[in-house]
Amino acid sequence: MASKVMDLIFWKDMERTGMVLTGLVVGLLSLFQLSIITVVSTVSLAVMCFTISVRIYYQVLCILSWGDGEHPFKSYLDLDISFSGEHADLYMQKAIIMALSAVDTLKRLFFVGNLFESLKFLLLMYLVTYLGDLCNGLTLLIIGVIALFSLPLFYRQHQEQVDSFIAKLQTCINNVKDIFQRLAQGGPPPDPTPGGAKPKTQ
Repeated sequence: MASKVMDLIFWKDMERTGMVLTGLVVGLLSLFQLSIITVVSTVSLAVMCFTISVRIYYQVLCILSWGDGEHPFKSYLDLDISFSGEHADLYMQKAIIMALSAVDTLKRLFFVGNLFESLKFLLLMYLVTYLGDLCNGLTLLIIGVIALFSLPLFYRQHQEQVDSFIAKLQTCINNVKDIFQRLAQGGPPPDPTPGGAKPKTQ
């Protein structure tokens, strides 16, 4: 199941990925004008009309001896999406661990376990308020879906350039964090000159 999802994300089958991406984007865009109940029911009706029509068509072909009588959606019906008990327990444990970790992180941020981290979170939430004025959650969800189907493929095709840029960006972020941490602790900021300050010669 996971391999099929990865095949969709990396456009192994361009026709299938294009259909899935188009369906997701169109469905999300329709939520701007219609309620989610209307969208789900309308899409379900359209899918059911299509599948029932195809099923009856293949059945008629079988009756007229023009077909082998094989179910047109057999590959989808045979698709195994079940989990074994061990896999279900493993995924449940991972979900619980992730949830507890998120709650613990939020607890330390809101109750100022680390002043610098809480200030960063405060700045992030302040910036998010501006983001909320520009767009809503549905817009961000549409952008996220498009990014899910485009960024992994872009990264695979330009991995070296992206890794180099991320490494440089991470270095700059670490330098800025180091400066602010030193200022928060009351110490002097690091010397930006290579090798530190040099003693003056008499």
